[in-house]
Amino acid sequence: LALYFHSGEREEKCIIEDVPSDTLVIGNYKVQRWDIHKQDFLESAPGLGMFVTVTTPSAEVLLSKLYGPQGTFSFTSYLSGEHVICLQSNSTRFVSFAGSKLRIHLDIRVGEHFLDESVVQAKDKVNEVNFRLEHLIEQIQHISKEQNYEREREEKFRKTSEETNSNILWWAVVQTLILISIGIWQIKSLRDFFISKKLV
Repeated sequence: LALYFHSGEREEKCIIEDVPSDTLVIGNYKVQRWDIHKQDFLESAPGLGMFVTVTTPSAEVLLSKLYGPQGTFSFTSYLSGEHVICLQSNSTRFVSFAGSKLRIHLDIRVGEHFLDESVVQAKDKVNEVNFRLEHLIEQIQHISKEQNYEREREEKFRKTSEETNSNILWWAVVQTLILISIGIWQIKSLRDFFISKKLV
């Protein structure tokens, strides 16, 4: 997931990432500040930092740390579900200032372990093959874990759909019985009315 968004200084922006349990999540970000004179986003001034907060599906804070204007953060999920990742600048400037607009570039990688090419090149060919195989095995394990998580979500959704369909069916049956009862009552009332007026 790679994106960028605009934010005011001291304004908190959050994204939701659906993550399987026991999965490594790595985030890279870079902050740029709007320059009113050049009418463009420029590299941030030194001293501007970002508070990064990660909250689990059970509302527990998994990560809360101050980083610089550009950095990398990571965490490992222990619960499957929607994790909330929030970023907020630590600027002391007032939001009403014209230069308060920020652009935040964010790249989120779920379940990826970066392959360090410099380490690979430093090893001989046999070790290089082993290293690449280990990396591939990690990726396969992550894909398998992701598929299992999606399967669990699909099963939960299917159960919810089946329960909803069952409730709709019973409600339709109840409505039909009510309509039939009202129809019979109306026919009986009309019949009694006609008999009392000696029309039949």
